[in-house]
Amino acid sequence: MADIQIPALAKGQLKFRIVFDTPGCNFEACREAEAWCQERGISVGRMERDQPRGLLHEDCAIAKWHNLRPHERAGLDGLMTGDMRTGPVTIELMGAPEDYPLIDDEAHS
Repeated sequence: MADIQIPALAKGQLKFRIVFDTPGCNFEACREAEAWCQERGISVGRMERDQPRGLLHEDCAIAKWHNLRPHERAGLDGLMTGDMRTGPVTIELMGAPEDYPLIDDEAHS
């Protein structure tokens, strides 16, 4: 189950954090975090060992962390971090949870 936390201001913008700590292994927490993002139209960067994954609130492909240039990293809406294999996995996004509502699939059909 996801745990939503809203920490203090960071770099002048409010961030919120969701922690996915699904028990088990084999990427359970990672899959849960990816599904949460997909339900809200958030693209997730490619997985790379010991590196964060970029998050962007639009439909696009995001490269592995080491291939992103500084200006591309600065343009991200957030990051997915943690142990993707065994969890926990943390999502941090700029703004507030209300800025990322569920997408109505029927409206986009």
